[in-house]
Amino acid sequence: MGEGRARFDARAFLRNVPEAPGVYRMIGEDELVLYVGKAKNLRRRVSSYFQKTLPSPRIAMMVAQIVRVDITPTRSEAEALLLENNLIKSLAPRYNILFRDDKTYPYIALSADGFPRLAYHRGAFARGARYFGPFPSVHAVRESILLLQKIFRLRTCENSVFQNRSRPCLLHQIERCSAPCVGLATAEDYARDVRLASRFLDGQANEVIDDLSARMQEAAARLAFEEAALHRDRVRVLQAVLHRQFIDNRKDEDVDILAAVEAGGQVCVNIAMVRGGRHLGDRPQFPSGGSAIDAGDGLLAFIEQHYAEHPMPAKILVEQDEEAVREVLGELTAAPPAVARPHFAAEKAWLDMAAKNARLAIDARLRDSGRIGERLEALRVALDLDSAPARIECFDISHTLGEATVASCVVCVDGAMKHGEYRRYNIAGITPGDDFAAMRQVLERRYGKIAAGEGVCPDLILIDGGRGQVSAAAAILAETGLDAINMVGVAKGEGRKAGLETLVFPDGRESLALGGNSPALHLVIEIRDEAHRFAITGHRARRGKARIGSKLEDIAGVGPLRRRKLLAAFGGLDGVKNATAEDLCRVDGISRKLAEQIYSALH
Repeated sequence: MGEGRARFDARAFLRNVPEAPGVYRMIGEDELVLYVGKAKNLRRRVSSYFQKTLPSPRIAMMVAQIVRVDITPTRSEAEALLLENNLIKSLAPRYNILFRDDKTYPYIALSADGFPRLAYHRGAFARGARYFGPFPSVHAVRESILLLQKIFRLRTCENSVFQNRSRPCLLHQIERCSAPCVGLATAEDYARDVRLASRFLDGQANEVIDDLSARMQEAAARLAFEEAALHRDRVRVLQAVLHRQFIDNRKDEDVDILAAVEAGGQVCVNIAMVRGGRHLGDRPQFPSGGSAIDAGDGLLAFIEQHYAEHPMPAKILVEQDEEAVREVLGELTAAPPAVARPHFAAEKAWLDMAAKNARLAIDARLRDSGRIGERLEALRVALDLDSAPARIECFDISHTLGEATVASCVVCVDGAMKHGEYRRYNIAGITPGDDFAAMRQVLERRYGKIAAGEGVCPDLILIDGGRGQVSAAAAILAETGLDAINMVGVAKGEGRKAGLETLVFPDGRESLALGGNSPALHLVIEIRDEAHRFAITGHRARRGKARIGSKLEDIAGVGPLRRRKLLAAFGGLDGVKNATAEDLCRVDGISRKLAEQIYSALH
């Protein structure tokens, strides 16, 4: 730390730091951003890094590398929080603890339509719609939507389907929808069910039961026994759900349970969610940045990042220092939720379960790390490579008798699939069914940029195919000057049985059969199967679009204007194909005769 102090005169710098909210950036050698932080009072916060005693070895290590500190005063703490968040995302500083999930949290959405649609939602919020959540998993959302369908019978169909139905769908027949699309539910009755569903999602399950019970009694008094039986069944389903909870809790409360666990050099923060007294499950998360952090640091970093983007519950349960948690939450909102350690049996059980699941997630992560290393090392030995391949790219070609040919490239880095780097290539200008020409085209497009100095060069290329495909691929790489890249083909075994695949080399060596128990072959097959899946889904989408689109164009009387109206009315090609003749003739410009022609051509 003394070397850092010699290069950076903290005392002289602090004289000019204002006592105002803002953001500070710790800068190291070569303009490397070490840390980004925010503060209510910049002078007080920044000066805390240059005291004789520092809170952790991680902070001491960072301070030793500081060459300069940049500050940006802001008008408010809220502005500081927003700026800090943007800078962390763009700069990814080494000493910031970052919790990054591959996917956002899922929500349940009620649209702003006249007859609101109940739907699963991920991503940005639309104006006017109501969102409930977040939920810890897709399973929790699906289960809740199914429950809401059973009790309140709200529609889940897209607007393009809803607006063009002429008869009730299957969901109505199995009593999962009240069929407002064809007038079987009035606007008033449907709105009342929407209000009840909203109250249930807001955690007012007992009030909903009371309301339904009162409606049941009122219907029975009118001798409307079928209506009374419907309300009775709704109450029974709700009561069964509330009684089925893993932990009995009689309060309709919203609680987040946060357990931070450190083990095996890993830190995991597990968030469990209770909404309306229902335990919805949990979600373990690991920091992707920071060095030598402990569970307490991880917990505070997670709280700051998670609740900056997601709504806060009424209460948060933690096992660590609740005062520090309150301070972080106080920086995020003027009215922070209650923060406490568990006091009651149910709360203690929730926290114990969250901590246990965090430890299980760490154990699984450590096991996977060891398994990945074993598989990569086994592949290195099998292929006689100098080092284990860190980046593997695999290619596959998919078509139906030469139609709509699509090539895929999937990427595996350090034994893990990198979905964000997958690419599909539409192949054109070749003889239909010529897989060699398709492979040539995709490799030229993929590695032409790398040969020109752009992109990342793989350590190993996998080709789904036998000696012919591998030889063609090797020739293409030689033409682009990339023949030094290791490459191997994956040929299907006898009867196309998994485990009997052989590895084919471009230099003429004998094919290698590793056997079904080989960790190296397991990795190769996993990557090959992913390339095949990615190629065939792209091919099917392209083929379906081409077939339906060409059929529309071939129908006499369906010109560009009518085609656009059809696609807009039914939300795309699939919607047009699924529409009946009655649905089609509702579109402006489509007569009954033309609708029947369109229907016949598409079926």
